[in-house]
Amino acid sequence: MYQKRINEYGVTVGRLPRGARNKITDVAGVLVGHKTIDNEQNKTGVTVIVPAPGNVYDQKLPAAAFVWNGYGKTAGLMQIDELGVLETPIALTNTMNVGLVWDGLMEYAARQCAQDGIELYSLNPVVGECNDSRINNILRRAVQPEHVLEAIASASADFEEGAVGAGRGTICHGLKGGVGSASRVVMLDGKKYTLGVLVQSNHGKLEDLTVDGMRLGEGLAVRDLGVTANRGSTMIVVATDLPCSPRQLGRILRRASVGLARLGSYVAHGSGEVMIGFTTARRIPNRPTADILPSQEMNEIRLDLAFRAVAEATEEAVLNSMVCADPCPRLDGEMVHSLREFL
Repeated sequence: MYQKRINEYGVTVGRLPRGARNKITDVAGVLVGHKTIDNEQNKTGVTVIVPAPGNVYDQKLPAAAFVWNGYGKTAGLMQIDELGVLETPIALTNTMNVGLVWDGLMEYAARQCAQDGIELYSLNPVVGECNDSRINNILRRAVQPEHVLEAIASASADFEEGAVGAGRGTICHGLKGGVGSASRVVMLDGKKYTLGVLVQSNHGKLEDLTVDGMRLGEGLAVRDLGVTANRGSTMIVVATDLPCSPRQLGRILRRASVGLARLGSYVAHGSGEVMIGFTTARRIPNRPTADILPSQEMNEIRLDLAFRAVAEATEEAVLNSMVCADPCPRLDGEMVHSLREFL
């Protein structure tokens, strides 16, 4: 299904060139899959970012995480902070479903390792969440472990955005949120590198919404749109093929906050902003044959390019999540409008 994205409304975000799809999957090997649950009581789901081909537990990826505001219920960030590696796909869902989605990732890895003849003795599934309880009856815990497996099985490079998967029931700046993505391309030593972002947007107040430098939300806030308080959270997943150390990835992740701030977010008390990132530039074997492993990292003074890339891609990914999402009623009957209705 064709989806009109924010740049097609004449909105220009940043200066760096976009990747071919302008999605996180412009980073080679990265795939994204959704499982959407949509019925009278539940409008929710799960979105899975598959970071690389093959068995990620057996061939791990350098990774980092950054918690900008800790009002959240994520799983797996502690070990990423300690070891600096990612060993499962990253799953996004709603607040009350983190445990069941964790089970789904565990089952996926257990099956994959059994098939590959790999002993699995410890695993760090990574799950992020947003609270979608204004649209979704969250206590029903509608997302089940098998839905994670379905999302992974459906993963592709050209995935849908908007009110799908983990973004089915989210609200962003008082309008319909969802899953959105964008990418940027940078040049280093004459070689092209890509940085991509995927967001699950569920934050912000309408009157603060800023689009293309214009306080668009300020004008909309005078209308009766049934908008409630600023609460929710936003998950940001960053993928790149830049050769980065986990420490450098952490520095890059922190600049995703710039993209949210440009849109008008002030990081409210009840909104958990969490960034998770990885690089595909090298794989780290679970069973190394050498004591010293080779690695490369960027010249520190060139990180500015990645900082700009992640800020621009985050801002555009949030806007894509909003314009690709259809209007949707809340559980109380109030309509949550789509940003595209006002562009």
